[in-house]
Amino acid sequence: MLAVAVRQAGLVSSEQCAAHGVARGARTRLVSARRWSQPTRGVFDTVVSPPHERHPDERRRRAAWLGMLAYGPSAIAVGACALALHGVAGLPIVVQPEVTLADGSRLRSRDGIRLRQFAGVTTVVVDGRRIASVEAALIQALPALARTHAVAILDSALNKRLLDLEGMARVKAGVRGRRGAARLEPWWRLVDGRSESPLETDARLRCLDAGIAPDDLQVVIRDDGGRFVGRGDLGWRLRDGRWLLVEIDGREVHDTPQALYSDRTRQNRLLLTGRVDLLRFIRADFPHHLVATIRQHLALDAANSRRPGRDARFDARMRA
Repeated sequence: MLAVAVRQAGLVSSEQCAAHGVARGARTRLVSARRWSQPTRGVFDTVVSPPHERHPDERRRRAAWLGMLAYGPSAIAVGACALALHGVAGLPIVVQPEVTLADGSRLRSRDGIRLRQFAGVTTVVVDGRRIASVEAALIQALPALARTHAVAILDSALNKRLLDLEGMARVKAGVRGRRGAARLEPWWRLVDGRSESPLETDARLRCLDAGIAPDDLQVVIRDDGGRFVGRGDLGWRLRDGRWLLVEIDGREVHDTPQALYSDRTRQNRLLLTGRVDLLRFIRADFPHHLVATIRQHLALDAANSRRPGRDARFDARMRA
């Protein structure tokens, strides 16, 4: 049963327990001993740590499985829950469990699990359960999301090739007329599948709002021989033809010793080309430092371009 629980974000149903020989009495004792918990009738959480201490991806998957297991085999994960199971990034950390019932039953929502009434949902099978397709889930989820999350999940779906431009057009048509759809209208043009993480999307939108939108994304830098040196997440073309590159460091991608070594080596190679200035940010920098630092660098570049040229030999003496 451990494999079942792992596949289902730590959750198992009463029926699954019985099928694997874990009788009702044993389940009761496990809950009493606080080795398991029971988030809703007929569903058990086999993970000791509380949900808020788990990885955000696991929390979202747990929400999806909680809804499906609570309402039985006919329950279909929809909206943000389905997107989480598809591996779409950019969702809020806290996702409400929500399902619709394929058999048309009109049961009630319970224990924070939202029962939705969606007719004719297009579904796919993931880990043996029916969930809404990516396009259907986007249509269901987008109207309720804040701008950063909405753009980020569309960026992610495009980047992971779970959605193409034709599919996005169908999603746009599908949300039309739904409550909350009108506010989505100015956001569609902000979507860019080149963004490789929700952090990159967030950084790009912050810069756009501040009036310093990047000139390009995933900027490739080559050496004098045309060989690939590296790439920057966001890029601004400087007045002398060089680039200001901004790298957004996600903790999980960059915090291992090997990753830090590779990052340092790549950064040094980029700077040695003489073609770039490089700034790096983490999520904690976003509220106060991201825009201010980029704006300061661009202002300095503009000021330098207005200064009269100086004798290179004088500059060399000053550096010495």
